[in-house]
Amino acid sequence: MIIIQLKGGLGNQMFQYALYRELKHRGRNVKIDDESGFVNDKLRVPVLDRFGVEYERATKEEITELTDSKMDIFSRIRRKLTGRKTCRIDEMEGIFDPSILETENAYLVGYWQSEKYFTSPEVIEQIQEAFGKRPQEIMHDSVSWSTLQQIECCESVSIHVRRTDYMDAEHIKIHNLCSEKYYKNAISKIREQHPNAVFFIFTDDKEWCKEHFKGPKFITVELQEGEFTDVADMLLMSRCKHHIIANSSFSWWSAWLNDSPEKIVIAPSKWINNKKMDDIYTERMTKVAI
Repeated sequence: MIIIQLKGGLGNQMFQYALYRELKHRGRNVKIDDESGFVNDKLRVPVLDRFGVEYERATKEEITELTDSKMDIFSRIRRKLTGRKTCRIDEMEGIFDPSILETENAYLVGYWQSEKYFTSPEVIEQIQEAFGKRPQEIMHDSVSWSTLQQIECCESVSIHVRRTDYMDAEHIKIHNLCSEKYYKNAISKIREQHPNAVFFIFTDDKEWCKEHFKGPKFITVELQEGEFTDVADMLLMSRCKHHIIANSSFSWWSAWLNDSPEKIVIAPSKWINNKKMDDIYTERMTKVAI
């Protein structure tokens, strides 16, 4: 059996689900643990159900068995004498590990942020169907619909600006904050090919964006806050014709879900500080200094 631990925000959970689908396609007995990864993360919860996604959940007994975590006296004594016989595998780097796709018994802890973990055409189709929802399934307000109409009627470019949580003292040690210079250079690259581009800004720091991106070609998207706002944001971003993403799995997925062969995707050249992340980049991405 393989159990994948679900953790992190929406984009990271989508990567974990994509690996789940690939392993299932390869005939593995695979389940998801959607409890353990959130015990010490009070800011996040399982959110894949916002897409209507279903998966087989691992039981506590199955998790205990794979991680050799039984607490009876005999198991504790055995571990003292011979060590823990766990099947837990922790992702140490953001580099694609092909052995993950070949494993038979494992408790997988990581983000698995690479499209190389889900390459089967059938799985790609399943993922696109799961996450590429029709607007009417998730958009229930006039602002979302009017934004979608604007996006579809112009040379639209999504810009994802993530600032608030990345500026936290702990996060800033790990996550690079995409600079104004990064966004300006990315915008220039888009305009070289599409001078009439209109930029739709999706952000958690609207005031900063309004101050730094001014003019009729810049639209800061302001949806009504609700349970499905993040999913609506991702759908609208994915409907843009081109993308300037942050070092964020959320905007990574919005660009991936756009399967247009003409799309341009600009990505920050450095993703995070504490891991190599070579394989998060796709062939369609153009790197720009952060």
